[in-house]
Formats: sequence, structure tokens, C-alpha cells
Amino acid sequence: MEIRAGAGGEEAALFAADLFSMYQKFGQKQNWQFEILDTHRSSLNGFREIIFELTGPDVWSKLQHESGVHRVQRVPKTEKSGRIHTSPASVAVLKEPQAQEVNLKTQDLRIDVYRASGAGGQHVNVTSSAIRITHIPTGTVVTCQDERSQHKNKDKAMKILMARLLQKQQSQAHALHDEARRQQIGTADRSEKIRTYNFPQNRITDHRIGKSWHNLEGIIAGDMEPIVKSFKKFLADKNKQLEG
Repeated sequence: MEIRAGAGGEEAALFAADLFSMYQKFGQKQNWQFEILDTHRSSLNGFREIIFELTGPDVWSKLQHESGVHRVQRVPKTEKSGRIHTSPASVAVLKEPQAQEVNLKTQDLRIDVYRASGAGGQHVNVTSSAIRITHIPTGTVVTCQDERSQHKNKDKAMKILMARLLQKQQSQAHALHDEARRQQIGTADRSEKIRTYNFPQNRITDHRIGKSWHNLEGIIAGDMEPIVKSFKKFLADKNKQLEG
């Protein structure tokens, strides 16, 4: 999964951190395995970007519909006047490909090595352990600097790159066949606002299925099962309509 803060400065980065915590805690409840692949923190300890991996039974079926733009409505900690702000963060859910699913050629890759740096640009590693991999044919760029080991960073960056390339392949292959589905539940692209987290009203609303839950704090704390079940029911009902 990849979470990126949108427009909104520190508040968007803090919201991205809230989303990360929600998925992490939900994964713990499911007994899934968890690994952070790359992070870029903000000055207030939010996330400009975080990429992580969840593995275990039913991960894909339960989280695949989380892709899209999530937005929060609340009074930021940095807001002195008490005014409610709306800030977005994008979520991408990528399926880890099998080796045979992505045709990756060595000559198509450019690998750069550089020094890792922390928030604000200060160096956190005196050795050149950070990795940047560019897939030349598609222009896809992946960086990883979380590990002190150059080898570990390269392994993680390759894992992220392959997942992104698989997503591109699948998007192109399915583009002609997904119109009916898009009309029913949306594309779930990152450009589409899929869910709003309204803290003053203690409400989460998923705009694709037109349903709200008034347990925002519980859901943010990892109790995502009501959303997962509602989405599963929505899709099942739509499939029955198509079959009928």
C-alpha cells in the first residue's frame, strides 16, 4: 500500500499518518504480517509518503477498494482560530506480482545510489545506501532509503517497482472491459474522492456506495470491518442486478 499526503501541508501529512495507523491496526486484528518499505516524514512527524506491505489471508479482497483519495474534515492542531480544514491523502493498493507477471529487463533499469536524508534535508546516513531505480520504458521511478543497507533498499525498491509495473499492465489490459464496473462503483483511481472522514460529526462517508458510519474514532483505531462488510454486500448486490 502507498499513502501520500495531498494539498494541505502538515495537516494532510498528519492525516496520511492517521490512515497508515488505521491500516496497520486493522492488519494487526487480522493477524497479517506487516513491513514498512519506504517513508518520507514531515516536520510534525506526519507522512509525506509511506509505502508498506501487508501479507496474509484475504488482504487483497479486504483492502483492494481502499484505492483513491481520502479526505479529512477537522480542526488541525496547527489551526488557532478553530476553523475546520479539508485535507486529502491518496491511497494506492498494489498487488505484489509473481516473477512471471512482470517482464523486467536489466537493460531497462537505471539504478542510482545516493546518501539518505531525513526531514528538512539533514543527512541521516553518512554512506551512500539510498537507492533510486528508474524503469526507462515507462519512466517509473522508485526510491528507497529506510534501510542502512544498500542491498536491502534495492530489494525493497525492486518490490515496489514490480508492483507498480504490474498495476500499469493490468490497468491497460482491463481498460476496455471495466466501463460497466466504473459506472457502478467508480474507478477507485487516486484522482477520485472516495471517502470523507468528518471529525466534528464523528462520521465516515464512502461516496461510492453512499453509506456513512458514526464510529469514526473506532474505525481510525482499526475497526474497519463494518466498511469491508458493507462494500462486500454492495458489490454482491450489484452483481445480482447484472445477473438478473
